[in-house]
Amino acid sequence: MFTGIVSDVGRLRVVEGEAERRLVIETGYDTGEIAIGASIACAGVCLTVVETGADWFAVDVSPETLGCTTLGEWRAGRRINLERALRLGDELGGHLVLGHVDGIARVVGREPAGASQCFAFAAPAPLARFIAEKGSVALDGVSLTVNRVAGERFEIMLIPHTLAETTLGALDAGDAVNLEVDVLARYVARLNARGEP
Repeated sequence: MFTGIVSDVGRLRVVEGEAERRLVIETGYDTGEIAIGASIACAGVCLTVVETGADWFAVDVSPETLGCTTLGEWRAGRRINLERALRLGDELGGHLVLGHVDGIARVVGREPAGASQCFAFAAPAPLARFIAEKGSVALDGVSLTVNRVAGERFEIMLIPHTLAETTLGALDAGDAVNLEVDVLARYVARLNARGEP
């Protein structure tokens, strides 16, 4: 489990394989403290560490994950939002993020708002009902508050800190991001669908 507070921006060093892939990711983390089998959110996708080196860690990615996230399009050199798994007692600065990506959203607009930037995204139609004004979403692993919703379109305001300290500042129209809706919204919708109080 994660909080959506990015603690490092890594860089994809190596991509190996086709149907299944091994990714080698450069990081500023102390890799001596990362256990084999540890979970790290990579652009919002919970992945298992299978190998480490002096300034890198490696993860294996299944065909399922490649098909339902942006990872299938990743190439060497790509910058990646990283977050280590939440430990009991850690500050929960964002919201509860599972690292289980629900789908891919696309940037449909970006406009300045003072020093901040207002981004508009299009969500996949089946996920739009889980996105609410003033609710939470995770985009490429970043916990964000939704400003407005209109059908499948939703807007997020990104402050200068988020623009500078994550990969989101480099986004442009047409770019894809991993979308995880709020887990609470999912469970409420499931209960309502079953007609339970």
